[in-house]
Amino acid sequence: MDTVNDKQMLLRALPKVDEFLRWLLFDDGGISAEMHKRQWLSADCEKAPLFLVKKAVRETVAASRQAVLDGKVSDVATLTHDALFADLQRRLALMMQPNFRTLINASGVVIHTNMGRSLLPESAMQGILQVGRCYSNLEFDLKTGKRGSRYSLVEEILCELTGAEAALVVNNNAAAVLLVLGTLAEGREVIVSRGQLVEIGGSFRIPEVMKKSGACLVEVGATNRTHLRDYEGAISADTALLLKVHTSNYRMIGFTSEVPLSEMVALGAKHGIPVMEDLGSGSLVDLTRCGLAKEPTVREVVASGADVVTFSGDKLLGGPQAGLIIGRKAIIDRIKKNPLNRALRIDKFTLAGLEGVLRLYGDERQAMRSIPTLAMLSATRQEIGKRAARLKRLVQKPLAGKCLVELCDTESRVGGGALPEQALPSRALSLRPLTVSVNALEEGLRRLSLPIIGRIENEAMLLDLRTVSDLEIQPLAHGVLDFFSTLSAEKG
Repeated sequence: MDTVNDKQMLLRALPKVDEFLRWLLFDDGGISAEMHKRQWLSADCEKAPLFLVKKAVRETVAASRQAVLDGKVSDVATLTHDALFADLQRRLALMMQPNFRTLINASGVVIHTNMGRSLLPESAMQGILQVGRCYSNLEFDLKTGKRGSRYSLVEEILCELTGAEAALVVNNNAAAVLLVLGTLAEGREVIVSRGQLVEIGGSFRIPEVMKKSGACLVEVGATNRTHLRDYEGAISADTALLLKVHTSNYRMIGFTSEVPLSEMVALGAKHGIPVMEDLGSGSLVDLTRCGLAKEPTVREVVASGADVVTFSGDKLLGGPQAGLIIGRKAIIDRIKKNPLNRALRIDKFTLAGLEGVLRLYGDERQAMRSIPTLAMLSATRQEIGKRAARLKRLVQKPLAGKCLVELCDTESRVGGGALPEQALPSRALSLRPLTVSVNALEEGLRRLSLPIIGRIENEAMLLDLRTVSDLEIQPLAHGVLDFFSTLSAEKG
């Protein structure tokens, strides 16, 4: 057999791109126009723009050409328009999917940085929908009929919830820290404990943020122990700020010591120097009530006398991405006037979402029930087990002979750089595939039209139900079954 000539023959049989397009769009033979229409509708591709259709055709033809060159195709019949049409539809359907998509988080990490962090409650989502559909009073004062401030829309609520005199919201907590340091300490010194020079998400570090703000870092103490005398010994005429960074994303144990905020405040008052605390992941409720480790609440920090406090909106608070700055009115007013504030301001959607979440905190019991982050963090293993058992009932029989399905105890995580040592008792569905590797299962679930993200432990795929809502059980089951059905069809 002349392999080279066979490949040449197969390559000549491949439809040309322009020919394929004519056949596809203008019914240049092959199948009827009505059949074309039905097939486009079945693939949800009837609204595909022409440039995407052309791209899908080019990729389909190119993939077939490569398959011929690799020796994977030997039959001319597999290279006809009809034979290639299914691959074309698949490619076009993928191209029509948005890049920014929803997925099912079955990893057990509640505040998952890579998956959007906190989910918003329904009331907050309704607020976002309303301001997106309609004009709003974003910067229009309804009392005076003149230009207003977007910050005033949530400032009063924040002050009520935290006990602060004034508040400002920017686009994230790193921006909040940058803005405060740039306003209060540009060109001057900021004293901070060496053990608090943390690295935050995306490899950004407190010293780097400080440098960008124009402030000069003064490190005091040792990595594991810092004393009040270290701060006092470093104070000079050039000192603008005492900074305390709450190390929420790691823990140091053993021979350690750090100065309480109240003592730093007293030292600052003695020398006329303001004190700032960066809480990172700030909480508005005492999480020890639901069995979690103690984290200082924002109100407690304000009550300790901090002049300015910064924290995130999308971590333990359970809101949208935002950086919240609260504190003394004189300081917050200075920060508001910083020109950088305009570059870091939040938009109307963030404001609407944040206000919706903050209003729920007026009733702490309602907040714990209605804010998804708090509800997931406080869920008991028994409650989670009910969802896990329901999922097992949906998939166990259809997966007989294909996958071992079991329920197991596991541990979830808080995530988002908060409470790193906190293990949350949970229940998971364990999948041990019998016909493919567990890595192939993980990849297959991740590549579904509605991706499912779990985690691999002990050669099994775990679907942790702490981070899966009741409404997601059915779609999750369908996704798992679809993967194994497709696998069986391919092998058949």
